[in-house]
Amino acid sequence: MQAMVLPQPGQPLVLQQRPDPRPAPGELLLRVAACGVCRTDLHVVDGELPPGPLPIVPGHEIVGTVQALGEGVEQFSLGQRVGVPWLAHTCGHCRYCASGRENLCDTPQFTGYSRDGGYATHVVADAQFCFALDGIALDDVAIAPLLCAGLIGWRTLAKAGDADAIGLYGFGAAAHLVLQVARAQGRRVFAFTRRGDTVAQDFARQLGAVWAGGSDETPPEPLDAALIFAPVGALVPQALRAVHKGGRVVCGGIHMSDIPSFPYRWLWEEREIVSVANLTRQDALDFLAFARRVPLTTHTQRYPLAAANEALSDLRAGRLQGAAVLVPQVLSRSISS
Repeated sequence: MQAMVLPQPGQPLVLQQRPDPRPAPGELLLRVAACGVCRTDLHVVDGELPPGPLPIVPGHEIVGTVQALGEGVEQFSLGQRVGVPWLAHTCGHCRYCASGRENLCDTPQFTGYSRDGGYATHVVADAQFCFALDGIALDDVAIAPLLCAGLIGWRTLAKAGDADAIGLYGFGAAAHLVLQVARAQGRRVFAFTRRGDTVAQDFARQLGAVWAGGSDETPPEPLDAALIFAPVGALVPQALRAVHKGGRVVCGGIHMSDIPSFPYRWLWEEREIVSVANLTRQDALDFLAFARRVPLTTHTQRYPLAAANEALSDLRAGRLQGAAVLVPQVLSRSISS
């Protein structure tokens, strides 16, 4: 197999040839058809998260076909298309798992962070944390962003409750999917982008946003809720000022720069700040069921596996509309061992 491997945080990924993996009991071996490039991957590569096992193969928006079944796996079949998300394994018995909050498990594993992920031609995954993709009318590349941008966006939107006027801060892979879900639910969406990014603002309007402007602008009306996907702590007080009394600000990312101090009066009148951590398997089941019922359009830019560093660079620099997706293929360039 071929894989793009992170030797140490802050270093470029290295293309390597590795032995083909074999699934242990309870695991699947997948041939990777597509793997989305998520901002969380960027946090792992740039060392913005506590380091996990190294070297590591990043990537947790994986679409693949089943090549082999580990002992005891009966819910999947050879050749079936399945998805692998960020949450890779939980203990199943801590207080959080026991209360239906496995996203907060005390001893979790995460795809592409604590176990090898999908920046590769093959990957093994815990079958209990894989999801059948049958019945979703999208190709492999289009589905890949659903496995994190879509899932985290879904959980973040759920935290907004029954909010009607919703602001999206940071209009990338997650927000462009959340906008479509919110519109399908009859909500009104206000999109906030980097200052002067008229391309992203036009893109948001094309997807149905009722207003789009810079993140430093005031929306034309107070918001019921604001969802923050950009890893910029300064957006929290900005969003608090945009929501009305009783409004909620939801931080949807796994990492964010420090939140600056702000006057208490911006939080007063029962405004709330909440965060989203990881996802649960029920989130995945619910969101994928929604995607089967309601057609979603994912805007993607394809990269060959060997161009993973370029895809990460484009994401880091804000040069993407929608999501970057790696498509593994046979490569002619030299491979390190």
